Amino acid sequence: MFADRIDAGRRLAAKLKGFKDAAPVVLALPRGGVPVGFEIASAIAAPLDVILVRKIGAPFQQELALGAIVGNGAIERVMDSALIAELDVSRDYLEKEIAQQSAEIDRRRKLYYGARQPADIRDKTAIVVDDGIATGYTMRAAIRATWQREPRRIVMAVPVAPPQTIEALRQEVDEIVCLAMPEDLWAIGAYYSDFRQIEDEEVIDLLARAARAIAAPGAVT
Repeated sequence: MFADRIDAGRRLAAKLKGFKDAAPVVLALPRGGVPVGFEIASAIAAPLDVILVRKIGAPFQQELALGAIVGNGAIERVMDSALIAELDVSRDYLEKEIAQQSAEIDRRRKLYYGARQPADIRDKTAIVVDDGIATGYTMRAAIRATWQREPRRIVMAVPVAPPQTIEALRQEVDEIVCLAMPEDLWAIGAYYSDFRQIEDEEVIDLLARAARAIAAPGAVT
């Protein structure tokens, strides 16, 4: 369906051009959401930043989300209490996983930001972007943390997500832009020809390129 994240980002950007005059800020979920977000930010001349969020995976099946945490100052949690009870996941396991993912959030904060502060989104339109959504817990955590930063409105933009997840997230945001909603989505990577892992160095490079483009419009591509 998508050649790669650049293709997905450009196709999403075509649907988001109407937001250019609203002076939005693009907030991408690393790492995979950053190349998508970069293409959107480039197309609508918007700042690009990241939301530091991590999934909490189930024991023996890390791709199954028990919830997610987001580093927005203090660590905040969005957890699936029903699934946790159904799987009889221990509190010790949860706390260990949360501590591990919190440490990864701290590592990424230092690496991606350095001395820089997160983008100011107060009273602005925030476009929250990822390369796809499965269960939606990671995105839900990101959105709720974004609301605490007092944007005027939030638009969620993703290339692909199942319809039931999209419907569950509609009440969390003002608007959703999703290019494809397959009923039987089982792996986001199945909808990309190239779904290689994005490394930290690429995230840092894209954030820097986006910042240069905003500082000197037209000078950086």
